[in-house]
Amino acid sequence: MHDDYFQDEGFSPVKAFLGLLTFSTILPIRVYTSIEYMTRLVWCWPFLHLFVGFLALICGYVSLNFLHFNQFLTAVIVYAFLMIITGYNHLDGVMDMADGLMVHGTPEKKISVVKDSSVGAGGIATLFLVASLTVGAVYNILDYNFIVGIMLCEMLAKTSLLTTALTSKPLIPGIGSYFILSTKPLTYVISTVIVAVIDYLLGGFAALFGVVGAVVSGLIISLLAKRNFGVANGDVLGMSNEVGRLFALLFMLIGLYVIRVI
Repeated sequence: MHDDYFQDEGFSPVKAFLGLLTFSTILPIRVYTSIEYMTRLVWCWPFLHLFVGFLALICGYVSLNFLHFNQFLTAVIVYAFLMIITGYNHLDGVMDMADGLMVHGTPEKKISVVKDSSVGAGGIATLFLVASLTVGAVYNILDYNFIVGIMLCEMLAKTSLLTTALTSKPLIPGIGSYFILSTKPLTYVISTVIVAVIDYLLGGFAALFGVVGAVVSGLIISLLAKRNFGVANGDVLGMSNEVGRLFALLFMLIGLYVIRVI
């Protein structure tokens, strides 16, 4: 992380907003601010990643309609694009939390495994499953010609993360604690309602299923963290992000099936 995130400076909403984008992507924004100020706007995170999702949608559209790749290859390319543009930020969280869940013992022992830099078989297998299922879900979304789902699922991944942050006790110290402590009930509700409106306007009824999926995912990850660790850190939030994207896609697919049946 860039050291300037921890500089003491005056709060600027614009700088905080762009700093959050710099923090969570590899886009050449290069705007840095203190992490305390940046996380004041954590409730805006889904809207930042709506833009990231839009870039992924363009990537998928070009793959399908200009390069004439098949839907499976396009799904792989879209997932790879999302991982690369976000700097693989949350993949270590998936592996670290999974390793912690696999360990028997006290919460303290499990947390020590989560914080360990080494990766076990459970972490590797879980990352493979989450990645494979996400690619499969994107492929299925394209099969429904619901390409807008690519853009929406990236936004909803952050709604899942915020749900986990809102319902978790932070591990202090740690970068994740700033995001957890900055997620307040009121701003969370405002953020999620706006997300739901955007989903409905862009994707209709089926997209609202994705919002439910993201919230359900966030609550599940939060519950797992509480039962196993007692607290949540950045790795838990990372797991919530990746599983949230997957759940959003799966629930949107359920919505698309319901619409087709009706």
